[in-house]
Amino acid sequence: MANRLGNETSPYLLQHASNPVHWRPWDAAALAEAVEADKPIFLSIGYSACHWCHVMEHESFENQAIADVLNEYFISIKVDREERPDLDQIYMNAVQMLTGRGGWPMSVFLTPQLKPFFGGTYWPPTARTGMPGFDQVLRAVIDAWENRRAIALEQSEKFAERLQEIGQAQDSGETIGIEFLDQAFQYLESIYDFRFGGFGGAPKFPHTMDIDVCLRYSRRRPDSRALEMAVHHLDQMARGGIYDHLGGGFARYSVDARWLVPHFEKMLYDNALLAGTYVDGYRATGRADFARVARETCDYVLNYLTDESGGFQSAEDADSEGEEGKFYVWKRAEIIAALGEVKGYRFCEIYDVSESGNFEGSSILNLPQSIEDWAAAHNLDAAELRSELDSERATLLRIRDDRIRPSKDDKVLVSWNGLMIDSLAKAAGALNEPKYLAAAEKAADFIFDSMLDSSGRLLHTYRHGVAKLTAYLDDYANLANACVTLYEATFDDRWLERAIDLTNLMIRHFADPVDGGFYFTADDHEQLIARNKDLYDNSVPSGNSMAAVVLLRLGALLGNTDLVDEAQTAMRVAAPLMKKHPSATGQMLTAVDRYVGPAREVVILGDATSGATRDFLTELRRTYTPNSVIACTSPDSLPDDDSPLAPIFAGKAPLPGSDGTVFVCENFACQRPVTAEEAIASLHP
Repeated sequence: MANRLGNETSPYLLQHASNPVHWRPWDAAALAEAVEADKPIFLSIGYSACHWCHVMEHESFENQAIADVLNEYFISIKVDREERPDLDQIYMNAVQMLTGRGGWPMSVFLTPQLKPFFGGTYWPPTARTGMPGFDQVLRAVIDAWENRRAIALEQSEKFAERLQEIGQAQDSGETIGIEFLDQAFQYLESIYDFRFGGFGGAPKFPHTMDIDVCLRYSRRRPDSRALEMAVHHLDQMARGGIYDHLGGGFARYSVDARWLVPHFEKMLYDNALLAGTYVDGYRATGRADFARVARETCDYVLNYLTDESGGFQSAEDADSEGEEGKFYVWKRAEIIAALGEVKGYRFCEIYDVSESGNFEGSSILNLPQSIEDWAAAHNLDAAELRSELDSERATLLRIRDDRIRPSKDDKVLVSWNGLMIDSLAKAAGALNEPKYLAAAEKAADFIFDSMLDSSGRLLHTYRHGVAKLTAYLDDYANLANACVTLYEATFDDRWLERAIDLTNLMIRHFADPVDGGFYFTADDHEQLIARNKDLYDNSVPSGNSMAAVVLLRLGALLGNTDLVDEAQTAMRVAAPLMKKHPSATGQMLTAVDRYVGPAREVVILGDATSGATRDFLTELRRTYTPNSVIACTSPDSLPDDDSPLAPIFAGKAPLPGSDGTVFVCENFACQRPVTAEEAIASLHP
């Protein structure tokens, strides 16, 4: 073991355990060593599925000459950004201030007091293509520390002050109204790519939160282009190379404008969010192809990213056998050999597989035109063609599964699991697929059984029997939100009780009682140079936006206006950002949509597992009603006065002789109760 990473659980840190660089994990010993030795810290932050992190490791961190310099002049600390998003947030802000851009690997030089004075992202080992070499950077930093330290320290103080300012935000006092949604949609429409789909140009990311905004806005403004944009975006991604047409699931992003060439890493959070978004696309449009993509994406996670304990693992790498994308691409001859000439040539034509290829001499499967359009152009029955292609894709998947797979980051993170549990529970009802609900419940049970500390607080990460690191805001918010969805999928009170417990802990330890909103770290977290409020969506929703969503959902279910007020404050804190950067605050805008309303409470007295009540719930779960909350119980087991659900069921009684009674309340007014049969008819007038 060449350094101190060998005892870590993070696959990313373990990848560096044999480097000649004397890496330390971020811990008290490493930080104390920097102070005692009076050496600057070289902080390197990345993650296991990061292609350029692997490149920099091979080029520089396995280079003995560079390692010798790092070992003599620096305290080198390696951090997995997925384990320590708190550190990643702070020092990414610093790199962006220093260079005007960010990314991974992130490379930051800190004083022993943890204040940054220089940084960047990837550097090659020696200068090339206009980029300075890492060897040059190290010499310059050493020179600055030894010969111009006063200037470096002065700069670090200014950066630290600015980082503390960036991390703060306060209640703006603004009234939260529909104008936030109107302004946001106008901006999204102005940057939408109506040719290829997506927001902005290459590289293109899925932007699931913005799609959600468009789907919601289309209900509010049916005459807008919101539904057209959402459907087009979902269509283009599902047909592109960013989607895995054999195994299901999506790659991280597309390097080009038309979604053809992905960055091949597959992340749990992307697939969790996209599965839920395609479920909503299906519910909003009834399109079976959106349901199919949602199903295949859920199946990908269940088949390839599920720990034996039930938790969901973090990622699959982009590289295998030293080449990016090698696992996923095909030669024309391989497909013809597998499927035979007739079916093979047809498959290649449909999925854009050519002799010359569309990616470095090979082909990424994609659909230049839909299967239905191809069938029509060739006078074939579309359903029959799709069935044959399904069989052919299964054959190719079996062949591909025998290849050397990309490496996997098998740690389990609460925050990302919360996103996946939510989508699976939602998909279970919409797609009538009980195995998704079973998987969601198993994952949630695993977290509550194995990822709590002795005081009942969440731990952020788990791998190979070890759970550790104090959880962050998004761990609590995402899991609480998932528990609300599990309650609505099962009407098992334990999920609601867990959501309430998590939300109470979130408010107690993360809320800012003075300026409003929520900090990303708890009040008893390790003290860092800044304490941020997480307001911007990145690849995942911001912690504050998810907190607002779950507070609104629970507030409606429990009849608790204090929770709604807490959500309203969080939205007011984010109001200036929603106006200035709507494409970076999509999840908070969905909270605004729920808050502005109309929002519905659907309360059912009946047996959720049989008869008309079951039929009504089946139809309701297939219907796009994004701002509804649902509660159900048997008329014989109404909650007692001590139950958190007592207010929503108060005063309700079943209609005589009915097989289920449905109560719908909207904007503080309740409609007359109807039978479940009548309620089904009202869903499809």
